[in-house]
Amino acid sequence: MKRAVCLAVFLFSFVPSAFAQWDLETSNTTADLRGIHSIGNGIAWTSGTNGTVLRTEDGGVVWQTCTVPSGAERLDFRGIQAFDANTAIVMSSGKGDLSRLYKTTDGCHSWKLLFKNPDEDGFWDAMVFDQKKWGWLLGDPVRGSFVLFATEDDGRTWTRQHNKGLKAQSSKQGVFAASNSSLLAGPVKFASGGFDGAYEYAIVPAEKCIDGCSGQEIDHKGQQATWRKKPIPVGSYAQTSGVFSIGSGLPSDGPSGNAPLVAVGGDFRTPDSAAKTAAYSVDGGTTWKAAQKGPHGYRSSVAYDATTKTWITVGPNGTDISTDDGKYWRPLDPDPGRHDPPDADRFWNAISLPFVVGPRGRIGRLNPAALHP
Repeated sequence: MKRAVCLAVFLFSFVPSAFAQWDLETSNTTADLRGIHSIGNGIAWTSGTNGTVLRTEDGGVVWQTCTVPSGAERLDFRGIQAFDANTAIVMSSGKGDLSRLYKTTDGCHSWKLLFKNPDEDGFWDAMVFDQKKWGWLLGDPVRGSFVLFATEDDGRTWTRQHNKGLKAQSSKQGVFAASNSSLLAGPVKFASGGFDGAYEYAIVPAEKCIDGCSGQEIDHKGQQATWRKKPIPVGSYAQTSGVFSIGSGLPSDGPSGNAPLVAVGGDFRTPDSAAKTAAYSVDGGTTWKAAQKGPHGYRSSVAYDATTKTWITVGPNGTDISTDDGKYWRPLDPDPGRHDPPDADRFWNAISLPFVVGPRGRIGRLNPAALHP
């Protein structure tokens, strides 16, 4: 959605807290950072305003400032997908052709423009790839339907997907581009918000969809599928409210389609409100339930740490964790014994573990001790 996220400060004191979370790193930029993708072995890429892209090859000890793509000096890079230390695709968000994709294959010394938004009134929100070859690009509704492009050749060419299952509830529905995490791959699903409430749209096997389904589809593996739409109890019925991030955990029983799911959000206009800030699903999105104790404010990004089986979510006023697949959340506060900065837990936009990024060049790295009792 075409909105910027507000920042606020709020301390929540009614539930037990964990301590020692984000070790702040030097980015050498004042850009607002929203895109982050960590691919392991110390390699991560991040992106933000004014055509900013940074990368690290040593776990964040040094963040290299990349060359700004030609013509992108004023673009807002909301999403980035990394493939290795030298290759990445970055997505800008903006009205019409201010939404673009650029790709580098030489460690961000140079960039190639891949694709511009062909819709004058369009706005791109998120981009994700599955096994590098297949990728999806999601945008706000145009002419009554969510915009979804797909690629099968590493992002070189993109094809618009036409399916009645992508029909929006109304013109007042949209997707939030706060952290490039409203879209998931394997199988493809995305979450929305706005005046009509929050929903999950997902491609599911045709034979397994009982209700809320429409439009036959062939998924990227050549299987018969359909789009399923389910309400998510996050946020309120407002333009600035809904699901801002959706994450997938480890399969609880069977294939990845049954993996636990968590959705976070709220209303970024009231970032201190803890009402309806998270929901969870234990059946792959067939049903969604509101968290019994949610994060203590609006949240823009969520991620799952498989090693400790912990969900972690961030936003303007703090960080929260859940160890029961999203049912209960508790704050993750700075540790005074480690001399953490008092604001180390807050002012964050997006996560790709172990990294978190935020406004004015903020980058943090998760302290491993934070997720252990």
